[in-house]
Amino acid sequence: MNKLSVRDVDVSSKRVLVRVDFNVPLDERTGAITDDGRILAALPTIRYLIDQGARVILASHLGRPDGKVDEKLRMTVVAQRLSQILNQSVEAIRDCIGAEAEESVANLKSGDVILLENLRFYAAEEDNDPLFAQELAKLADIFVDDAFGTAHRSHTSIVGVTKHLPAVAGLLLEKELRMLGGILDSPTHPFAALLGGAKVSDKVAMVENIMGKVDCILIGGGMAATFLKASNREVGLSLIEEEMLDTAADLMEKATRSGVRIMLPDDVLVANEINTKATFKVVPVEAIPANMRIADIGPWSVKSFSEELRGCKTIFWNGPMGVYEIPIFAEGTLALAKLLAGSQATTVIGGGSTAEAVTHIGLADKMTFVSTGGGASLQFLSGKSLPGVDALLDRDNPVSS
Repeated sequence: MNKLSVRDVDVSSKRVLVRVDFNVPLDERTGAITDDGRILAALPTIRYLIDQGARVILASHLGRPDGKVDEKLRMTVVAQRLSQILNQSVEAIRDCIGAEAEESVANLKSGDVILLENLRFYAAEEDNDPLFAQELAKLADIFVDDAFGTAHRSHTSIVGVTKHLPAVAGLLLEKELRMLGGILDSPTHPFAALLGGAKVSDKVAMVENIMGKVDCILIGGGMAATFLKASNREVGLSLIEEEMLDTAADLMEKATRSGVRIMLPDDVLVANEINTKATFKVVPVEAIPANMRIADIGPWSVKSFSEELRGCKTIFWNGPMGVYEIPIFAEGTLALAKLLAGSQATTVIGGGSTAEAVTHIGLADKMTFVSTGGGASLQFLSGKSLPGVDALLDRDNPVSS
C-alpha cells in the first residue's frame, strides 16, 4: 500500500478523528446489536491509538436516517457495546459537530475514547459538503480512515475532511487493501472465484478485471439464472437480468478464449415461491419447471464445485449460492462455507451478504480473511479507484506531526 498508515504519524496526545464503519445490524424489535463484527474489526486501530496516548474521536453512520434525526439510529447502543469490549467508558455524544461535540473533545485525556452521533443525521454527510467537512475537522489534529466498507463513497467524513487534516489509513483499511490487493497482484495458483448473489450487473467489471488472473470461475446464486439463460437453458420463473444476457454470453466467450473455466450449476433447487412454506425440489438445469424458480444450487453442483475448489490454492468468494436467509434454501451456501473453512487454501470472503452468511454460520474465523466491505471490495477488485483511499496521504508525501 502506497498510503501512509496510522503507524507512520505521531498520535501521542493528539486529537485523532477516526472514521469507522459501525453500521451494525440492529434487532427491529429491541434495537439491540445482532452482530458486532464491524466493531470488533476496528479494535486494532482503536487499541493502537489508546496505547499511543491519543485522544480518540470515533465517527460513523448507522442505518439510513436520510439526513434526519432518528431516535432508533442513535449511536448510544454502539458506544455501550464498545465500552464493554474495551473495558473502558466510551461516551456517545449527542451530536457530531457543534458546541457539545467540541466541548466533549476538549475534555478528553490521553487514551480516552468518545463516539460522535450518527453522521447521516446530517444530509450534508452524503453530499460531501465543504462546510460540514470544516466542522468535523475542527474537532481533530489528525484523520484516520478505518472504514473500508464506505471507502467507495465520496462522503464528507471520508473525502471532504481530508482537505483539512493530515489523513492516513487505519490498520483495518490497510489490511483490507493488502489482502484484496494480494489476490489481484500475486495469487497462488490454482486460483478460483466463487460468485453468487442476485445480480450479474454488480459483478461484471470485477469478472472482467480478474479474468486473466483466475483459473476458474464458479457461478451460483440468483445470477446463475442469467448465465444459464444466456446458455440457451430455460429457467422457469427465475429472476434474470434481460439486459445482461449478451454480457453473460460475452463473459463466457472471453473466459474460453482466456483459458479460464466457467462452471455453472449442474442441478438446482427450485421452488414455487421464496418463503418458508414453499414447495421445492431438486432438478437438473435442463429440466427447470416453467412454474418454479431457482432458490439454491443442488447437491450435484455442490459436489462438482467442491471438487474444483479442493484443488485450489486461492479462493475468493462473493455472493451466496442461494437464498441463504431461508434455511431450506441455504444448503449450497452452508456446504461450500464448510468446505472453505476446512481448506488449506487462502480463502478471502467478499463483504456484504457473503460475510454475513459465513458469520451467521459461525465460520468467519476459519477463513483467511473476511472483508468488511461489500461494494468497496467489488469496486476495488474491479480495478477501480476508491475515493476514500485516493484521498489519503501518499508515502512520498510525509506529514509533519
